[in-house]
Amino acid sequence: MTEDGRGSVGHGAVPADRTQGIRLRRLRLAASERSYDIDFRGPDGTARALSVIAGAFGTGKTTVLEFIDYCLGASDHPRHPEVMPRVRSAALEVDLSGATHVIERTVGEPSTWATVRSGRLDEQGEVAKRRSLRPAAHPGSLSSLLLSYCKLEGIPLRDEPDPAGSPADPLSFRELMWLCLLLGDRLDGDLLFEREPDRHLTLRQVVDVVFDVHDDRPLRLGRQIRELEERAAAARMAYTAAQELVEEQSLGDTALLDRALEGAVAEQAAIDAALADLDARTVATPGFAADLRDRYRQAVEAAEEAVVAVRDGETQLRRMLPLRVQYADDVSKLTLLSEAEEIFEPVRLTACPVCHTVPVTTPAITEGRCGLCQTELPAESERGAPDVSVELAAAKARLAELTRWIEELEGGLPTLRTKAEQALAAEAAAAAEVDAATARAVTPFLGERDALARRRQGAAVVHERAATGLRLVASLRRRARDIERQDATIASLCEELAEAGQSPPDRSAVIGRISERFAELLADWRYPKLADAYVDERLVPHLRGQRYTAASSGGRTLIALAWQLAVFEVAWETNSSHPGFLLIDSPQRNLVDYPDAGAATIARVYHHLRRWLAGPGIGAQVIVADNAPPAVAEEDVIVRFSRRSDQPPYGLIDDETD
Repeated sequence: MTEDGRGSVGHGAVPADRTQGIRLRRLRLAASERSYDIDFRGPDGTARALSVIAGAFGTGKTTVLEFIDYCLGASDHPRHPEVMPRVRSAALEVDLSGATHVIERTVGEPSTWATVRSGRLDEQGEVAKRRSLRPAAHPGSLSSLLLSYCKLEGIPLRDEPDPAGSPADPLSFRELMWLCLLLGDRLDGDLLFEREPDRHLTLRQVVDVVFDVHDDRPLRLGRQIRELEERAAAARMAYTAAQELVEEQSLGDTALLDRALEGAVAEQAAIDAALADLDARTVATPGFAADLRDRYRQAVEAAEEAVVAVRDGETQLRRMLPLRVQYADDVSKLTLLSEAEEIFEPVRLTACPVCHTVPVTTPAITEGRCGLCQTELPAESERGAPDVSVELAAAKARLAELTRWIEELEGGLPTLRTKAEQALAAEAAAAAEVDAATARAVTPFLGERDALARRRQGAAVVHERAATGLRLVASLRRRARDIERQDATIASLCEELAEAGQSPPDRSAVIGRISERFAELLADWRYPKLADAYVDERLVPHLRGQRYTAASSGGRTLIALAWQLAVFEVAWETNSSHPGFLLIDSPQRNLVDYPDAGAATIARVYHHLRRWLAGPGIGAQVIVADNAPPAVAEEDVIVRFSRRSDQPPYGLIDDETD
């Protein structure tokens, strides 16, 4: 690495003795039609030492860290408007002491369980095993699994500082995450959860457990050894049962199964090629029947047209007959009305009904009034009686036309039916002619296809048997590795127990080393007016003779970063039981008030991270979410969210740009 910190941070393989713990490889948020991935791997496929997620405010940087935390057992996940309608599940690919696993949880209503399987995201690994989140101490919980890879499974934490007689709760991985995740709220003055005394006490005990300096260490080691021995005995019984099952299946060894699987895959590929060749020959061979097929197609079209013509004629006839009846009824009514006017003469008055005097002029309707009694009449009365002769003539003409059209339609239907029958017969004859002409050419291909289908089915059976056998063997090997890991952990704990009685742990020495690293970091970052920087026995950082809470907002941010990094770095360098990764959110939080000094300081922070990860911290992992990382960290930026639709990716949910 160069002096300016721009050299490689060291993406090579982690040394064999530092694979203990957890490394983050990939995060995948799965939607219905696509997925949103964040890759923390380097060019060689291993976890990068330093990964920086850059981008504008509100683009999903913190969401990435929160979804990682959710996959590791957090009770809830981010619920941003761009996340909830799309994301259905979150999956985290991790290395657990060097073995790759996938942890997956559903998104929506927070799940109370997670599925864990060995393998990678893009591989079909073993069947996923369901692990509950609560209770954390249950052997089948996600917390127990993760703690087992940190050598911290089954460790009790007491509710009171005095270990004598106080109740103890088992350590949860959620509590261990306080040393692995530094979110923005802890940068604002609540670094050690001082506002919640119970959490503050638990955090101090977690640090003691990680550094193995808690007071009841021998008691804890003995209890942990007994629990692990019980679990190891149960695991051996399960391994024996699984081994008997594999032996009963007579599957053979792994090499034999691999050869069988490869042979089945090759056989299936050969059958697919043979089927493709058969299809080509089948299509090419009966080319002589093209004319017959063309004639058959024409016969089908003619039959369809004839049938449609018959159907249309019958439909029109059914509709017109009721209409003709209606017109005939109208003609009858109009004829009756006209005849009634001729037979019955309308009654007319020729004399006054009172005095019987004959008026000089005949009474008539004038201006809407009766000329005899002056009564006002409706307007229709002025028009007199309607003339039905015109309506009668029109009705008779329409009835005659309709009758003529129906007679023509009825007369033509027999001919249409005959044509339809002839067309259908011609279609059947053409089909039989095509079948007879092509049967001799196609029949051999059908037999060959049946033979290939039987070969394909046999190859599929071999493929499934070999794949199932390999999965069973892989599961057996995984169980064996778990037993070996448990035995190694038990042996290591037994050594620690033997040493615990000879050399009691020195908590003060550990706190002193953390305190020294804390002061060194602040000095390296050129903290202004640095004086009397230390971490006390309660792990509370001090500066200038005061608690860290008395510092400015920007000062509290740097103090929190220094404290978290001091614990992380010392734990890693002393091979303590830290998971081995650290997530940092918004390291420039509260530093915007000091633009010049803040930019220079954050550059020194990244310079230190790169230098430490390439040296004493090789094998550890740090992931940072930062709005605008400095140039020194440019090579470590794995993704940069722009919040601009013309510069993808817009954000974590890159197709949500509104």
